[in-house]
Amino acid sequence: MAPALEDDEIDNNDYYSLLNVRREATQEELKGSYRRLCMLYHPDKHRDPELKRQAEQLFNLVHQAYEVLSDPQLRAIYDIYGKRGLDVEGWEVVERKRTPVEIREEFERLQREREERRLQQRTNPKGMISVGVDATDLFDRYEEDYKDLPGGGFPHVEINKMHISQSIEAPLTTTDTAVLSGSLSTHNGNGGGNINLALRRVTSAKGWGEVEFGAGDSHGPLLGMKIFRNLTARCFVTAQCGLQFSSRGVRPGCTTVLARHLDKNTMGYLQWRWGTQSSMNTSIVRDTKTSHFTFAMQLGIPHSFMMMSYQYKFQDDEQTKVKGSIKSGFFGTVVEYGAERKISRHSVLGATVSVGVPQGVSLKIKLNRASQTYFFPIHLTDQLLPSAVFYATVGPLIFYLAIQRLIIRPYVHAQQEQDLEKHQESSASDIARKKQEAESAVLLMQESVRRIIEMEESKMGLIILNAWYGKFVTDNSRRHERAKVIDVSVPLQCLVKDSKLILTEATKTGLPGFYDPCVGEEKSLKVLYQFRGVMHQVLSPDGEALRIPKQSHRIDADT
Repeated sequence: MAPALEDDEIDNNDYYSLLNVRREATQEELKGSYRRLCMLYHPDKHRDPELKRQAEQLFNLVHQAYEVLSDPQLRAIYDIYGKRGLDVEGWEVVERKRTPVEIREEFERLQREREERRLQQRTNPKGMISVGVDATDLFDRYEEDYKDLPGGGFPHVEINKMHISQSIEAPLTTTDTAVLSGSLSTHNGNGGGNINLALRRVTSAKGWGEVEFGAGDSHGPLLGMKIFRNLTARCFVTAQCGLQFSSRGVRPGCTTVLARHLDKNTMGYLQWRWGTQSSMNTSIVRDTKTSHFTFAMQLGIPHSFMMMSYQYKFQDDEQTKVKGSIKSGFFGTVVEYGAERKISRHSVLGATVSVGVPQGVSLKIKLNRASQTYFFPIHLTDQLLPSAVFYATVGPLIFYLAIQRLIIRPYVHAQQEQDLEKHQESSASDIARKKQEAESAVLLMQESVRRIIEMEESKMGLIILNAWYGKFVTDNSRRHERAKVIDVSVPLQCLVKDSKLILTEATKTGLPGFYDPCVGEEKSLKVLYQFRGVMHQVLSPDGEALRIPKQSHRIDADT
């Protein structure tokens, strides 16, 4: 799979690659590489007007790279933010004597100011659509009761509830935000809706407050307030109070949550709720790169329960997760298991099987698409039937594999090809310029390469016979694809010093005499060289460090 395309993919490592130094290179290493390239590209070494002009362009490019990397402040910005960090609006007012840490803080301040100006024109829409399906007729029916009815041979599946909600955020100032939300619900023919307006103000770096107003046809007007506050660097508290007005009077409610970081990956929560359904809840949540664990206990009216869940996160491109949980209380016991997976750049699909007493068996399907959520709870049976559990588990899996193979993979592949084509078109002029620079650099290297080869031949040292850089087709299933490579024998020979060639851990596109022949696609460097009269060969992925000669590269006589 081709690597993800970024806006600054071509230029991100240019300076380090151009000088062929490590990202941790010392000032002495930078200076040594700079002097060597200056000797190679100095305009005064060339009498031909065209070569002199090309040498001057490359000399200025090398000088620019050295100016940035030899300056601690500029280098700190470049290392963190790339070339774009050197061009941020307002950067010219920064004092030159600041440390790299202070430079970074100043840069982030300028970035925040720019984001705040954009904030006035941006909203954050979120929505959810939930459709409940009653499919109990699939497993709980008696065939003899329906065989004489019209259409009795087909199970009756119906939608018995639906919920739609939507919210948008409207920044009023840099500290004030208005949130407008609404929802509509229906269940077995009865429905209702409500609308809410919340005004949030960030009072300081430690907290914010929110006032909420609401109205609906089922609960009446609502007035609420919410406060968040960081007590310490590892502890925070939230408090929420509200008044619900209805025909039966005023119903007050209050919820308080105290949370604390127990360690780097673990949070502890203590929640107290007072109102018509009072309860006290405590939970521990541990979230790491590969897993998520939750343990919770609640004592309250009408429900008290104990719950434990575990989720394992696979380290793959699709961000696959499998999960399981058990919850037991006065209402009964529920066991759930399921999985979720990223099916496209902005979409995540998940399925969960719920088996409980006395709840029965249910299948829950969820699709997250950007900031929209689509939820489909399907109730299969009120009893614990093995057949319902089996079909709820196997059915979605078979359906997903079929959709993945027939629809999702072809769509994603076509989308990637389209994005790659657009990226290649947008960068065509830049690649043409870099190709011209590379060809000019190769012409300027000819005399130096001739001297290096004579010196290496005199001591049976390192001679680059052939070198290619780009996309190689080695998979038999991809023989129809065309290899996209360029000859880089001269540039690599020019980098040989004392019978050694050392390339740093960075993309090779920025090396003198190189350019990117296949933007957005995986690239490699293939080198055929001679050392001490013996043939060697190596294929190195782009971005990895390479040191030659090595005995492991040696070609056997039989080969």
